[in-house]
Amino acid sequence: MDFILRTWRREDVADVLRYANNEKIARNLRDAFPFPYILTDAQEFVNSCVEGDEDRQLCRAIEADGHAVGSIALFRGSDVYRLTAELGYWLAEEYWGRGMMTRAVQQICQEGEERWDDLVRIYAEPFAHNTASRRVLEKAGFALEGVLRHSVCKQGRIWDSCMYALLCR
Repeated sequence: MDFILRTWRREDVADVLRYANNEKIARNLRDAFPFPYILTDAQEFVNSCVEGDEDRQLCRAIEADGHAVGSIALFRGSDVYRLTAELGYWLAEEYWGRGMMTRAVQQICQEGEERWDDLVRIYAEPFAHNTASRRVLEKAGFALEGVLRHSVCKQGRIWDSCMYALLCR
């Protein structure tokens, strides 16, 4: 399926509200991604992407069929982690299983390496039970470095998470 990664626009709020208000998406993300997902959540998210400093974060909309149907971003670390970046993403459920996210991960990682030429590592921490997200990372060239046992608390339950990384250059 064809898609593009592009910078966020304020008019994307309606799409974010439409696609992000999905419990299946929220259950596999940090609590900062709420369910239900309401208008103010969408506004705050889009504003943070539009106004973000690209020396610290690369936030991109995943556009397909003329709509912002997902999000992908790299966030630079600080202090001793200043040469690393954390990867995060979500995609509208109706676009799952089409190979879009693997290609989006590859594209944002390439953009991050080009923009931040001192970057040495990009990492992601999916929940261990999120096999689809783990498969995306593996297909995009990330290596599983370990399972972090009992590392997250989501919806009142304790879960394992995984550390995946892609080494740059």
